[in-house]
Amino acid sequence: MTTSNLRRRTLLAATAALGASALPAMSQSKTVLRISTPAVPDDWHAKMWTVFKESLEKSAPGEFDVQINLNASLFKQGTEPAAMARGNLELSSISAFDIAKLVPEFSVFTAGYMVRDPEQQQKIFNGPIGAELFKTVAEKMEVTPLATVYLGTRQVNLREVRNVKTPADLKGVKLRMPGSKEWLFLGEALGATATPLAFGEVYLGLKTGTIDGQDNPLPSVRAAKFYEVTKQIVLTSHLVDGIFIAISNKSFNALSAPQKQKVTAAAQAAAAFNNENRIKEETQLVEFFKKEGLQVTTPDVDAFRKAVQTTYQNSDYAKVWPKGIVERINATK
Repeated sequence: MTTSNLRRRTLLAATAALGASALPAMSQSKTVLRISTPAVPDDWHAKMWTVFKESLEKSAPGEFDVQINLNASLFKQGTEPAAMARGNLELSSISAFDIAKLVPEFSVFTAGYMVRDPEQQQKIFNGPIGAELFKTVAEKMEVTPLATVYLGTRQVNLREVRNVKTPADLKGVKLRMPGSKEWLFLGEALGATATPLAFGEVYLGLKTGTIDGQDNPLPSVRAAKFYEVTKQIVLTSHLVDGIFIAISNKSFNALSAPQKQKVTAAAQAAAAFNNENRIKEETQLVEFFKKEGLQVTTPDVDAFRKAVQTTYQNSDYAKVWPKGIVERINATK
């Protein structure tokens, strides 16, 4: 082998090695965005993350590596806010109850009848009220909310038919609620006897009469098959629930201004997808439950709203709410 051939081969080998080493460097240049959610694959709250990913792939091709982790496989439900604050997780969806633990004034959105419907929910959080509270969330929790996701409107589901028009008509009803004091307070405010019970025990509790009813959004009633062991749904619409797509401040602040805009737009597209499909599903479910033999009734919602809001206004919860916020929420149309 001539000296020139040896040099040529050495040069080619070096070039190939350099190219090979450059490949991982190029792949590593993408910004990794890991998503942790407890949502199951068939849930709109899981599917929306695919919309988020596809939106970013379209608006910022090659810039992000979006990794979706469903079924709480990356972080357990409820631990995501702390993980994001530490910089160990980039994105998740967090609840008003999660936020209220560190931002007490946000507890106004854990109260019954603060939000009328999904449309008002979006106007509240996309307007001045949302901007003010989200700024506080970013400062106190080290996470930045990007979009508001409609989780569903909670209704009362009873194992026996009752003529329910006002909160007084729920007196003595053992109404299952999630176990925290905030949830139990809501159940009592509705006029019922709030009874804590794990979600996994609700079906049997309804079947045996340990509880007289439960409250959940209609999609949850169908998914858990509570309609098999109940006879009535009362459309109290007492809590228009929401979760918030949020990103770690550490991750968000590391992005360029155009990237921040693209990530925010992707989150809003994901929320819009969820909201449209969730609302459509809820509308269809009323007919589904009627076909299953349940009575679906509508009470005097104004009477419920006035009673529940009065109960909250006279409670310790209201003492930490920003001055005038209830009036501002009620005025948002």
